Amino acid sequence: MSAHAPVALIGLGPMGQAMVRTLLVAGHPVTVWNRTPSRADALVAEGAVRAAAPAEAVAASDLVLLSLTDYAAMYDVLGGATDVLRGRTVVNLSSDTPGATRAAARWVAEHGATLVAGGVMTPPPGVGTADAYVYYSGPRAALRAHESVLALLGAPRHVGEDPGLAQLLYQAQLDVFLTALSGVAHAAALAQAAGVPPTQFVPEALRTLVETPAMVGGDGAPGADFETGVHPGHLSTATMMGATAAHVLGASEELGVDTALPRAVLSHYERALAAGHGRDGWSAIFEVIKARTTAGPGVGGRS
Repeated sequence: MSAHAPVALIGLGPMGQAMVRTLLVAGHPVTVWNRTPSRADALVAEGAVRAAAPAEAVAASDLVLLSLTDYAAMYDVLGGATDVLRGRTVVNLSSDTPGATRAAARWVAEHGATLVAGGVMTPPPGVGTADAYVYYSGPRAALRAHESVLALLGAPRHVGEDPGLAQLLYQAQLDVFLTALSGVAHAAALAQAAGVPPTQFVPEALRTLVETPAMVGGDGAPGADFETGVHPGHLSTATMMGATAAHVLGASEELGVDTALPRAVLSHYERALAAGHGRDGWSAIFEVIKARTTAGPGVGGRS
């Protein structure tokens, strides 16, 4: 694409707005559409062009970026624009499941366009910064054709031709993120119930999160224990960690704090112990968490 190729962007939540501003600063003409038109007001004042309808936005560029709540919203928005989709690349940066993404890729292809799925691995303020990156999957050639533009949002990481793979990795990252947030919130509630204010406790909890990667590393590269199935227990065993999980649950029960999260964590250790991993390291819980098959649905490009 040329240095200042036009871009269409549909969906102006915080992420969509951040992407529009990044593209405008780089000199790209950007046509925008949002279901609530007023969300485009500030962007139009900064140089974006407001489309009256999704079809008008799609027609403005060979590259159409979607930043919507989920993939179902794509059908609602583009359903009336199918006549102008042919020949275009739709980069869907919305969140959904891998299966929904594969179905969307087929729908887009039926209308003569190409879907590239993406997962933006930064919050809106990080768009366009050196630390931002974006998972992409789908036809590599389609990504390559627009890579110079997409790289403005974050470093592109093409993870495979299977359109669902970027969403799978994106959701896996959010699994870490959301679980960590719940852990911090639960721990803060536990501390508060004992009279320790969250503003005092949470900074200490965040330091614990920073130290956690060392636990995941085991004796080798991070994640090696999960990959090899070897779980050394010389530092901490599943039995020890399971006892700790039981104590967290007990403390929660005593103080009247919600027990759903600690019960879920304890269940991993209980099942690992039942499977004979008592002397193995904590990472043995992976053996009772992982899928029972060697590959998930659609991995390798099939759905």
